Amino acid sequence: MSKFLRYLYSVSSIIVITACTPASPPPETTLSNVAENYAATGWINKSLPELAEALAEGEVTSEALTQDYLARIEKIDRAGPKLQSILTLNPNALDQARAVDQRRAEGETLPPLAGIPVLLKDNIESLDPMPTTAGALVLASNITERDSPLVAGLRAQGAIILGKTNLSQWANFRSNDSVSGWSALGGQVRNPHMLDRSPCGSSSGTGAAIAASLAAGGVGTETNGSIICPSNVNGVVGFKPTVGLVSQKYIVPISASQDTAGPMTKTVRGAAMMLSAMATDEQGVSDGMDYVAGLSETALNGKRIGVLRFSEGSNKDIIARFNGALDVLKAEGAELVEITEFDLESEGYSGKSLNVLLYEFKDGLDKYLAESSPNVPARTLAEVIKFNNENAEIEQAIFDQSLFDLAQSKGPLSDQEYITARDNVQRATGEFGIDKLMADYNVDLLVSPSGPVSPRVDPINGDVWPNWAGAGYLAAVAGYPHLSIPMGEVHGVPVGVSFISGAGQDAEILSYGYDYEQASQMRIEPQYLRSAEDRSEIKKAMQK
Repeated sequence: MSKFLRYLYSVSSIIVITACTPASPPPETTLSNVAENYAATGWINKSLPELAEALAEGEVTSEALTQDYLARIEKIDRAGPKLQSILTLNPNALDQARAVDQRRAEGETLPPLAGIPVLLKDNIESLDPMPTTAGALVLASNITERDSPLVAGLRAQGAIILGKTNLSQWANFRSNDSVSGWSALGGQVRNPHMLDRSPCGSSSGTGAAIAASLAAGGVGTETNGSIICPSNVNGVVGFKPTVGLVSQKYIVPISASQDTAGPMTKTVRGAAMMLSAMATDEQGVSDGMDYVAGLSETALNGKRIGVLRFSEGSNKDIIARFNGALDVLKAEGAELVEITEFDLESEGYSGKSLNVLLYEFKDGLDKYLAESSPNVPARTLAEVIKFNNENAEIEQAIFDQSLFDLAQSKGPLSDQEYITARDNVQRATGEFGIDKLMADYNVDLLVSPSGPVSPRVDPINGDVWPNWAGAGYLAAVAGYPHLSIPMGEVHGVPVGVSFISGAGQDAEILSYGYDYEQASQMRIEPQYLRSAEDRSEIKKAMQK
């Protein structure tokens, strides 16, 4: 199996209200001194719900908050540790913030997200004067002046569009040898917890930016792990909704059957607030669901939880953190049901799953490019491949476009090979996967680690991940909801716990996760360490 498949299918893409109190490192892992303290302070260190209440109470203005975020972006994204998490800033952001402040000053009753600065992954269109590039040179002039429906939903709720985040180029669907968090336009995103560690992808910039307090909330997208993995390794909350709940219109596509956008924030309540705005039809009209209303600190009481031991991996530190998370679930009144075995009922699953993505990518990208800005120099995947070959010194400086070449060789979506593969992998992960596990063990939800401990960025070998932990591929391919919440750290690198359930159970999963989050409080703040050797316990072992 190729390295890409190993990665993709093991992944398988203010006033205190609810903020998690960062957990202090234990004494035996005391941090050594680093060059400068980049910790966020003041308003920008608060969570989205805290900021929403502060804005509503007049304790801070949207203009001041937006200015503070812009200053912090300049300090640590453009300079300082140079996270490179943000590709483009919205030149209209401050004007949008002042307009919200004026409405509030005039006594207007404003929606929940009014004045909240948010970031969009740069494969999501907005009508602001910013290109939608997917990190690719060929899309550098792709200014369409149209809101994707999810952005229209956020804007209707008063959110300020602060800018666009860097990402794994083309949402990590270009090469078997890709480097998560790298794009030709933005360079390499850095993980704010440990700068030489992978930020994962493809929503790398969103995960890093939210962890580093560069915005109150962010939007990522996922095909197979691209929200959950960066949330896991950057120590934030990430929610992948049921496919179809959030419209994918005007988002650079990979897979019509698996793609979805989702919120990435510091807290579950913040994610629920964003989802309430993002869940719209293709015209940007909200579905009217309030995902905050269902949050409960007792949601887990009496629930049966399937513990996916078959997917916990082999890392003893992750297993220890996972067992700690399970203790919290038990303390909240849940009954744990051990699930030690699972056989994926699909011969040749990996090849079939990749084939689905290759077919859908070619079809979807050709359609997207046909409606993109007239300034874009390529209107088909074939023309993008040609452009990348002509600009190989920029586009292929780190890795090739092998997946593009494979996708271009595929036929239309009417091919029986595609239809059979799609139906097969969806049944294997849905009907005979998550649905069967939940029915056979009579459980309300499934839990597992969200992923492994992040490895170092490696531009020579590409992504080199350790033995995987987690079963996110089941939720990704089936199109089911998946929530990742911080469950602590391993030598300063965050790890998360996953909550997975059946299609349409988005509100329930958010509520279960909220209960766990409020009881556990395991989110940690980034330390901007240069490497693991900035940890005293590692330095002592490494340097004699």
